Amino acid sequence: MTRHNQGIPVSPQVQTEMLAVLSFLNEFSDELEDALDILAPNAHLRMALHLLQGHFEARTITPTSLISASRVPYATAHRRMQDMVDDGLIEMRPRTKTGKSFSLHPSEKLLSQWMQLSSRLRRLAESRFGGGIKGQGARDYYFGGSYADAQPIPPLHVRKEPLKVPGGIRVLVHGDPTFMVMDNLKRQFEQVIGTEISQRAFSIDRLRGEALRNAQRDASRYDIIAVDLPWIGEFAEKGVLTPLDQVMDLARLDPADFHTAGWKAAHWGDRAYGVPAQTTPELLFYRRDLFAEAGLEPPATTDALLLAARALHRPRRGRYGIAWNAARGTALGHSVLMTIADFGQPILNLPKIAGGFDTSQLADGDYRATIDTEAGLQAAEFLMELLDYSPPGILSMSWYERIRPYASGKVAMAFGYTLLAPYFELDENSPAFGQTGYLPHPAGPGASPVAPVGGYVMGIPANLAPERVPAAVEALTVFTSPEAQKLYVQNGSRTNPRYSVASDPDVRRASSIFEAVDTMSWRDELQFWPRPPVPEICGIIEICGEEFHDMLRGITTPREALRKAQERADALISPNRTP
Repeated sequence: MTRHNQGIPVSPQVQTEMLAVLSFLNEFSDELEDALDILAPNAHLRMALHLLQGHFEARTITPTSLISASRVPYATAHRRMQDMVDDGLIEMRPRTKTGKSFSLHPSEKLLSQWMQLSSRLRRLAESRFGGGIKGQGARDYYFGGSYADAQPIPPLHVRKEPLKVPGGIRVLVHGDPTFMVMDNLKRQFEQVIGTEISQRAFSIDRLRGEALRNAQRDASRYDIIAVDLPWIGEFAEKGVLTPLDQVMDLARLDPADFHTAGWKAAHWGDRAYGVPAQTTPELLFYRRDLFAEAGLEPPATTDALLLAARALHRPRRGRYGIAWNAARGTALGHSVLMTIADFGQPILNLPKIAGGFDTSQLADGDYRATIDTEAGLQAAEFLMELLDYSPPGILSMSWYERIRPYASGKVAMAFGYTLLAPYFELDENSPAFGQTGYLPHPAGPGASPVAPVGGYVMGIPANLAPERVPAAVEALTVFTSPEAQKLYVQNGSRTNPRYSVASDPDVRRASSIFEAVDTMSWRDELQFWPRPPVPEICGIIEICGEEFHDMLRGITTPREALRKAQERADALISPNRTP
């Protein structure tokens, strides 16, 4: 597998509170039984602990190993195990075609009861023994935290029947931190779905190329592919993806649980072509400590952003104002589209509606590029000014390169997708660790703040062999479930497409980024219209990334760059437009 995690800190599998409670009960039982000879081992408890531990660590538990963990005679242990099966606490899944060999797994009932118990034990320990957490727990109780703690998202539970698909589930993804977390958890997901998973990861441009090549094959090499949101229109029009309503009941996905912008972005012509796997808006990351030292307020407007960048720009001290996507082509092209949006205009002539612009009719083909406009000129001039407060080599910086200097303390601000936040949120040596604030893009005059939505959906290739489709649907449902999304976060991901996950207490404790994004979503600041998913969008992005790069290098003026970009975009769109 090709990896493109660009040296990002990899979070080891976190020791969740549930695992901590498991360890505590195991050790406490040992102490009791060692101290008081009259106490016999509690077989039900010992087996439940062993079963849960194996599930969380993706280890196969057999009847023999479970009986051994009970610490009671074989016949007694066998009866206790049968008690748990009869009570619906243990799921038995066939390991062989004959059905004579089984693996054992905690049922949904046992997982749910365990979640409640571990939460109660935590609060009981805090109330009896105090400690640093107690005060926070008391505050959470009075502000609704205890209610949230009582209903956290449970762990993934195994399917009763393993997926039967030759060669296992094959997945094509982007080589970013979230999908790399998924790969790190491969064994656990294999246990959940009951078959092998092979994951292939590419950089963004290579991913698009491979997905398009795969669509030309007689049969897809992949059961599931990750699709960047702007590609949805192109992939739908070219028949790369299967409309999901054709192969599954969409209600199973709980569409209302997804961030509205992320779910809408998965559609083309009113049909969903993928399930949000990452909703990762591009935000302004800023150093709260540096802003406080300089007496600066977090910037809400483009003018305030320039003032802050100027004030914090100290090249002689090795510190610069801001880093952003300015590398020629795709990277800068994204910055251009988002900056024009910051000045209140989309890159296409979309109808204005409450809270943004309407993208629902794009499949009709009646649109044109809007680059050479007054908002376009304001955006171009803003980028020229931003250049003055950027680090050396900014014109070669793209997705990862703009975040590295922020994480190392060399820049005070950076535009970046939330999926890149692990660079500094998981690195205690980073000057930005624990000191980063998150804002939507500051707005130009008369415009509103926007957090342009990026990320990926996971879809099913249109040329997937029909006999593999049911298994692909089931795996897709598991990979994008709230339980899976919470697991990604617990293991280092900083993207999340679901409201329920963002409100989970464990997720809230992992990073302030989730509450910030949730708030932006409720304020209608999360928007995907800055990069409308028309079939020509990749070409438009490339055009803007080339023409504006020439402008930033001083080869052309802002007005010339706008004119050339407009002419090339018009030529690109015109042959494809519906009469």
